[in-house]
Amino acid sequence: MRIRHALAGFALATCLVSPTQILAATQMDATLSQRHKFDIAPQPLSSALRQLSTQSGVRILFPYDEVAAIRSRGIQGWLSTQDALERLLAGTALKHSEAGVGVIALAVPSNRSAARRSPMAVQFAQASLAGTQPVAMAPAPAAEAEDASAPIIVTGTRQTTRTVAESLAPIDVLGAKDMEASGKQSVRDLLGTLVPSINVSNNGAGASWAVRTLSLRGLGGDQLLVLVNGKRRHNTATLFINGSVQNGQSPPDLDLIPGNSIQRIEVLRDGASAQYGSDAIAGVVNIILKNDTSGGAALTMGSTADNGGWQGRWQVDKGFALGDGGYIHLSADGVLQDNTMVESSPIAGTFYPTGDPRNASPNRIRAKYGQPQVIGGNVSYDAMLPIGESTELYSFGTYSKRHAAGWLTYRLPSAVNNILEVYPDGYIPRIHVYDEDFQVAAGIRGDGPAGIHYDLSTTYAEDEVKYSHTTSLNASLGPASPTHFYLGKVRSNEWTTNLDLQKEFEVGLAEPLFLAVGGEYRRNSFLIGPGDPVSYIDGGYRSPAGSWRAGELRTAGSQGVTGFLPSGSGKWSRNNWSAYINLEQKIIEGFEIGLAGRHEDYSDFGTTDTGKVSARIEPVKGFALRGTASTGFRAPTLQQQHYASSSTIGVPVNGVNVLLPVQALPVGSPAAVALGAVPLKPEKSTNFSAGVVLTPVHNLNITVDAYQIKIRDRIMLSETLSGTMVRNVLAAAGIPGVAGGFYFVNAADTRTRGLDIVSTYRTGLGDMGSLTASLSANFNKTIFTHIDPIPNVLAGSGLVLVGRAKQGDFTKGTPRNKFIGNLLWDWGAFSANLRATRYGKITQVASGMVLHDATNTACTAGSAGCTLGYVDEEVKPKVIFDLEMGYKLTQGVKLSVGANNLFNIYPTKLNPVNRVVGSLYNAYAPYGISGGYYYGRLNLEF
Repeated sequence: MRIRHALAGFALATCLVSPTQILAATQMDATLSQRHKFDIAPQPLSSALRQLSTQSGVRILFPYDEVAAIRSRGIQGWLSTQDALERLLAGTALKHSEAGVGVIALAVPSNRSAARRSPMAVQFAQASLAGTQPVAMAPAPAAEAEDASAPIIVTGTRQTTRTVAESLAPIDVLGAKDMEASGKQSVRDLLGTLVPSINVSNNGAGASWAVRTLSLRGLGGDQLLVLVNGKRRHNTATLFINGSVQNGQSPPDLDLIPGNSIQRIEVLRDGASAQYGSDAIAGVVNIILKNDTSGGAALTMGSTADNGGWQGRWQVDKGFALGDGGYIHLSADGVLQDNTMVESSPIAGTFYPTGDPRNASPNRIRAKYGQPQVIGGNVSYDAMLPIGESTELYSFGTYSKRHAAGWLTYRLPSAVNNILEVYPDGYIPRIHVYDEDFQVAAGIRGDGPAGIHYDLSTTYAEDEVKYSHTTSLNASLGPASPTHFYLGKVRSNEWTTNLDLQKEFEVGLAEPLFLAVGGEYRRNSFLIGPGDPVSYIDGGYRSPAGSWRAGELRTAGSQGVTGFLPSGSGKWSRNNWSAYINLEQKIIEGFEIGLAGRHEDYSDFGTTDTGKVSARIEPVKGFALRGTASTGFRAPTLQQQHYASSSTIGVPVNGVNVLLPVQALPVGSPAAVALGAVPLKPEKSTNFSAGVVLTPVHNLNITVDAYQIKIRDRIMLSETLSGTMVRNVLAAAGIPGVAGGFYFVNAADTRTRGLDIVSTYRTGLGDMGSLTASLSANFNKTIFTHIDPIPNVLAGSGLVLVGRAKQGDFTKGTPRNKFIGNLLWDWGAFSANLRATRYGKITQVASGMVLHDATNTACTAGSAGCTLGYVDEEVKPKVIFDLEMGYKLTQGVKLSVGANNLFNIYPTKLNPVNRVVGSLYNAYAPYGISGGYYYGRLNLEF
């Protein structure tokens, strides 16, 4: 039937086009390269094609049923006919070819499923038929264009006609094919796998243990702005604590966006605060949701090679037509993931009370390190409904629920934080994190009077996280202590309203001046709810005479994470408004510039102004130079200003790593002020970048971009402050039983320099299919250019706010370089994707000196060869291979098998002296500590 349809369409084209024209179609028609001034509003694609025909004089033959339900973007400005057509077709399955001189034929690739249609359901657009009225529309699937070498971008520019190759700043575009072939199970891991300048943090502790964040160009996750459909994505309520370079951040949680809802992802690797506001110091990730009527489903099952951690993930999505040219696309995914149990090291120390015969040979392998256990689900929608010829209503949103649970660190039976009557063999606290999250956006956009394009929208979001413990203990309550604890909750809300206006003006240059202005109002709130009293009180229990640890005061608060205290609980809010202006102008052919400026006014720390200038020069076709200079800022989050929680971490005490509780202190709290804290202020940045874009041959694209990012008053967590003076301050503030504390500071300036290289080549292999090869790299280095002197109150204590460990996290905690080589081969029904990623050296810098011998094993002071010094940890460079192979069993059914970390590579092992409480592998490794993951996946298209 499909063959008959194709033949009928070809026959009609033959009747409409003379044989002479068909023969002439083998050569490039010069009329397609002619430039015209196009002014085509967003509208049904069928009528947009007629307008393009009218404005260019080119006739277009197209299959009506495939076009009817597709709504095109607006096209404005001076473009060649071919560029204008490709921009109208971007994001659809339609391909164009020349059917004669001045005639273009559109068709759906034969390997894609098509809607049932009449063999005569084709229409012919030309200038003389421009007034033809569009008829009733019917749904038809649309998908990403297969040739993604020059996709239209909407990030880093307010225009809707710019491609990646034409961008003024470096942008990566990850399409549906990239995401499907990556083998990754989350948006976060996908970005870390495919973008060389992005790394994923895999470690955390305490209440932030379930959060994993991104680092772009060596900067933090909350210095990277995340957008969804161009609208700001809210941050998680959780504050990332006790990890590595991501310490003290609460960025957007990308795990809460269904992966199958995404059409493409655009990554702007350049400072963009002047364009988008706070958080865009490192760049922008813009997630574009599916907006067609296609559908699909997938089921993935897999496990690690050695450590369990089986995982099942299901996904389903489908789009539907709404009214006359509208749509709604629904997506859902769910995940079931078990803990991994990674090999651990023997736990040192005396396990049982003195004299217990079991101390002769206790089981010292007790730790349970690895990935969390997760059960969760995400749903999303993206909808649009036209009202009139040039206006449309739109809305999109996500909703997520997730329960993550995992093991913390082992407590010895004989320890002061254990009660033998409750846990005679010791215990491992298990933390549970319950996350409920949603975001919804709605707006109206269109073309108003005087050719002004407008977009008015509002977005509301909320993330609430509740914490609890099982198999834990408040030793200060003695044998009566419960083992289950409710620790409290955190909740953040964000409400953002935007008005964006755009217009082009003729100024007598190569192209019209593009002007965009707009404003934004945003209100944020943050809440901390206290835990049950038993999770934080000091019960004052002392073991009775004649028992183990008789008379000793036991550790207060639930072990692992202490419940949120009433004194640190509350609700805080702030608001800010901003206004921006953005201009883009092509001065002459091959030279264009962009200017942007933004003013922000915050209710809690005042105003700030940022600006950006960009330029692009293309002296010859296929060779372009581009550069940007900008200023930026990042406002401290409410979490950074008010978060308060206690977690148990390893702290060096008298040369020995000891597991002790430490407290995060809000900067305005009495304890923090007594330790020298001052109110936070925003970070300020200065960004410079310069690059070259090369297209030496057809289908080969190379970009090389150098950058420098200076950040003043960088917001970071201080080192852990401990000692007698600190404990006295904390006790006076009503925080008993805590060994130390830390708070946020603007105590340093940093400079980051680096180089991004991205190259992609696409080629046909004849009967062997097609091949896409890419090679990319990132080189990155951060240094501290200034560190503030220590506050006077700490001057005589020997403590520092920004010590060697904190400096090491920023300067050495991410790979110095990263290389990605990727081969994607499509051959009929078969496909294979092979990727090799080399991570450069990472160093975990020690915070304190420990006693160790020549083999970096713990020793006793005074023994032969025992010295007191720093023992840093190095994660040696490793190459990680990923492989996926797939086969289409039939139309719309594909079976794939694959491996992430094919050769089951583990990070470098820790030195023995740093193997605290059973830890063995260095958690700073961006590829994790659980080894290879192997999976099978079934994909359906409908």
